[in-house]
Amino acid sequence: MNGVKQDLILLDTNIVLYFLGGRLIHPLPPAQYLISVITEMELLSYPSLTSDEEARIINFLENVTVVGIDNNIKSSTIILRKRYRLKLPDAIVVATAQSLNAILYTNDVKLTNLTEINTHSVEIT
Repeated sequence: MNGVKQDLILLDTNIVLYFLGGRLIHPLPPAQYLISVITEMELLSYPSLTSDEEARIINFLENVTVVGIDNNIKSSTIILRKRYRLKLPDAIVVATAQSLNAILYTNDVKLTNLTEINTHSVEIT
């Protein structure tokens, strides 16, 4: 990796869907990409998912790090959910980014307004 430190970027579910759907106006920057286990579950549990879409998602998942929920993430989730009345999946995603000191890529306005984490929105078509 020639000593270059890459950013840690946690992708929210909406960004993954935009990426897989070819809707990003600008490519994602070079980085180490992560997703929460919540995003993995959300991506694979859409009722109307076609076999082609599922295959694309599985291929994507093989190329990112899926982060599970540890005690630190669990504790942060509880605090964030109480403080901001976030939906549980959103609170877990934010807590995951916070625990890894990762930039959260999301287009969820409620999440981009949180001060505890560094967020980035993307332009879509």
